[in-house]
Amino acid sequence: MCQCCSEKKDIYLPELATVVKADAMNVTEKYLKLSMDGGQFDYVPGQFVEVSLAGIGEAPITITSSPTQEGGFELVVRKIGNVTNAIHTLNPGDKLGIRGPLGDGMYPVEEAKGRDVVFICGGLGLVPQRSFINYVLANRADYGEVTILQGTKCFDQRLFTAEIAEWENRDDVVMLETLDEPDEKWNGNVGVVTTLVPKVKTDWSSAVVSVCGPPVMYKFVLMALEEFDVPHENIYLNLERKMKCGVGKCGHCQINDIYCCMDGPVFRYSDLATMPEAI
Repeated sequence: MCQCCSEKKDIYLPELATVVKADAMNVTEKYLKLSMDGGQFDYVPGQFVEVSLAGIGEAPITITSSPTQEGGFELVVRKIGNVTNAIHTLNPGDKLGIRGPLGDGMYPVEEAKGRDVVFICGGLGLVPQRSFINYVLANRADYGEVTILQGTKCFDQRLFTAEIAEWENRDDVVMLETLDEPDEKWNGNVGVVTTLVPKVKTDWSSAVVSVCGPPVMYKFVLMALEEFDVPHENIYLNLERKMKCGVGKCGHCQINDIYCCMDGPVFRYSDLATMPEAI
């Protein structure tokens, strides 16, 4: 377990955090900015927390903000069950419990330095990738060309639209976005996110490629990357959807001899290639 996690007195005991900001992003996603009541909260891109509400339960949520950001950390929560439904009722000033940060398999912020970085995001997959993206942009001189691909099912489910517009307007970022379904409000690319891959101008042999999205997306993204002979060791996959307890006790995220919550949630594709059940 990483140093910042091992310093906790009890990995099973949540600490209190206060909601600083809460906004509905669409009908299913809610944005939260949190501040730990105990003070400093150190994490790295790719880590997650267990969010708990007394008497209801807890759920694993990946941190979407970059550690380069000050004034708290950010989560985006999809409404899919009792815990997440309750989280959607929270307002600034409300309290919740936080266990973490958790996870030892993080995004390769050091290994990617000096190299091109390609982010491939599908739907909610932008949320965990955003932490890595903004870390790279906050340390822009350390990295090569930056390309962000974002695919969303429909117009009304788009996330962080103002931020995407900022990325599009930067001259040191290539931002490509697509929708699965056409919409009268949308003038951009229509099609799944893999339709954007051939448009990427990068050195695929050395670029770091970070992928996150719904499980069905992984198969087709990996097939698309195979066409460009992207080395498997340069591809990183986020398996956050498999996590539950966060500390390797419940077995929900176990794949052969690895635990996504402890060994991940971010893995090299080369380490998963012999485990088809992982992706």
